[in-house]
Amino acid sequence: MNFVPASAWNHSFATLGNAFYADIAPTPLSNPYWVGQSAAVAQLLNLPPDWHTSEDALHAFTGNRLLAGMQARASVYSGHQFGHWAGQLGDGRAILLGELNGQEIQLKGAGLTPFSRRGDGRAVLRSSIREFLGSEAMHALGIPTTRALCVTGSDDPVYRERPETAAVITRTAPSFIRFGHFEHFSHHDLHSELRQLTDYVMNRYYPQCDSVADFLRAVVERSAQMVAQWQAVGFCHGVLNTDNMSILGLTLDYGPFQFMDGFDPHHICNHSDTQGRYAFARQPQMVYWNLYALGQALLPLIGSEALTITALDAFRPAFTERFSACMAAKLGFAEVSTASAASINALVDELLPLLASERVDYTIFWRRLSQENGDAAVRELWINPTGITAFLIRYRELIGQNPQAHSVELMQKTNPKYVLRNHLGELAIRAAEAKDFSALAHLQKVLEAPFDEHPESESLADFPPAWANSIAISCSS
Repeated sequence: MNFVPASAWNHSFATLGNAFYADIAPTPLSNPYWVGQSAAVAQLLNLPPDWHTSEDALHAFTGNRLLAGMQARASVYSGHQFGHWAGQLGDGRAILLGELNGQEIQLKGAGLTPFSRRGDGRAVLRSSIREFLGSEAMHALGIPTTRALCVTGSDDPVYRERPETAAVITRTAPSFIRFGHFEHFSHHDLHSELRQLTDYVMNRYYPQCDSVADFLRAVVERSAQMVAQWQAVGFCHGVLNTDNMSILGLTLDYGPFQFMDGFDPHHICNHSDTQGRYAFARQPQMVYWNLYALGQALLPLIGSEALTITALDAFRPAFTERFSACMAAKLGFAEVSTASAASINALVDELLPLLASERVDYTIFWRRLSQENGDAAVRELWINPTGITAFLIRYRELIGQNPQAHSVELMQKTNPKYVLRNHLGELAIRAAEAKDFSALAHLQKVLEAPFDEHPESESLADFPPAWANSIAISCSS
């Protein structure tokens, strides 16, 4: 018996036609088992409470069988990778099953598709756990992201840098359409299909937009706000190619991502990124670069370079406004006057180089600053506390000038105590590779409430161990 009735599935993406996708069949894995599930995403999809006890669910979300109502497809797109045109790409590991409750359901790692490139269409347990935890952690932090329903595993071998075991992650989003979808049809002068795709996205996800230029501007603003939130929380995406950019402004494709430990604007989390194109401080610039590529793809429909540039010009103010608001909240200020905003921005400009000067742990600094009478603990983070002492004096003076505008409670709801540090994910992965999923479940529970104290889990908020620096994260991660 199906755990979801066939009538619950919808397939709006399929209405675009065969130019946009290929019908395929997932490739089964032997003896699948559950690795992890998200109750919150199951509720979002309106699944029954006991869905994860169903053998049908286990096999369906491993790609072993299609249930009534599911239709398996892989979409085609193109894109720029590391600044170079890569040509046709597409869903090489991802397979769309349809929509439940307004959310597309996609399997990642369920076998070959017509768009698989130099690979096997599989994902490994390591990368699947990282995406599962990463997307749910980002959601709990209030950052726009795709979500993850579950991970299933199998002992079938997959070869990356070393032999590993296979896994499938089931991820969800209102849409998985990327900038690269638009680039694909524009590059090949398929303007009818480009118009069809744009109309579909505008009608379904941007009904407030009256023109393609308005649509581009809305995407620019969403993307700018998203990357501003990344910068505020210390999140590194690692591979910001145009085919990894969501048209909805969602964090998409958790490959070599990382939450920074010690603050370093030049940090490169992807060891495949030898030139540092996607270093932390460059992320806003790279998101803008990708938006420019999207604008060029939409130019045949917009019809005016000037209108395209005007839409792109919305990036800087949207980014600045959101980043300033995020940093003000991290300092405890919600609504501030223009004069106070200038003082807060000046404090942030003073603070970030201080953090970088000794690579102070980013998450721990902000959490300590959020505590009542936490200045002494903050100063302990520096070998030479002269600069941070001067900063704290100016910060406390600003609070004294605006006591009603400041809130320690806001800080504690803005500055997480727990983030998905690389070593925490690595420990959960090592345990899972030994078929122990308790560490994963425990870490997931804490990351779903990252601003709470969790007294039993203090070790998860501690400084990273020395061996964390040796963790290498690449595009296969």
